[in-house]
Amino acid sequence: MFEGEMASLTAILRTDTVRVPKPIKVLDAPGGGSALVMEHVDMRALDSHAARLGTQLADLHLENKRLGETLRKEASTVGKGGGQVDRAFVDKFGFDVVTCCGYLPQVNDWQDDWVTFYARQRIQPQMDMVEKGSGDREARELWSALQLKIPDLFRDLDIVPALLHGDLWAGNVAEDSSGPVIFDPASFYGHAEYELAIAGMFGGFGRSFYSAYHGAIPKAPGFEARLQLYQLFHYLNHWNHFGSGYRGSSLNIMRNLVR
Repeated sequence: MFEGEMASLTAILRTDTVRVPKPIKVLDAPGGGSALVMEHVDMRALDSHAARLGTQLADLHLENKRLGETLRKEASTVGKGGGQVDRAFVDKFGFDVVTCCGYLPQVNDWQDDWVTFYARQRIQPQMDMVEKGSGDREARELWSALQLKIPDLFRDLDIVPALLHGDLWAGNVAEDSSGPVIFDPASFYGHAEYELAIAGMFGGFGRSFYSAYHGAIPKAPGFEARLQLYQLFHYLNHWNHFGSGYRGSSLNIMRNLVR
């Protein structure tokens, strides 16, 4: 579990966009288990730095795209290219290690196509757990129908892989005197819109946050439907963590999207 969190914190830290606690080491605990040692940050609830978090989160999501543009520019400039940037552009969707959203592991095998990654490596594993746990027939039938609809939600959309926090709800953001802090990530390279799904489910992010974020990354056509699709993962994940109290929300999203 903590190896994925450490890799996620390290990846975000390297972008120099939004602050995370600096990870130090994963320790094996006596008798089993492990612990992640990281920088101590004297945090409080996000308040006065919400707009700044929106701006910095957009910077995080745009960092890989900007890196690609810089590398292409350098490659096409006489006398430049090679050694100017210390990181490579990421052109696939996934992550180098398994991460956890809650206590459930997420396999992040690299895929060329975002829709394939999201359907196979986010929704399908959650549906497999639902099937194993309850054999819910309606959920199974709705998912079968929804899979046919998903490609239409991404028509004419050019998605550049963005490094995501991966579990950005209000309990994983804070601030200190210097600005916003995010923590407890489950990172991967994906569609930037995915990040806003759980942020909108449980509140805690005010208007200033969204205004700043969308000032840098405007909503693309079809945003609201895709947001529902991304929230589906989190409702299913909560169903598999906490029980059937999240069944209704999961099925309602699928019903709305297959209409």
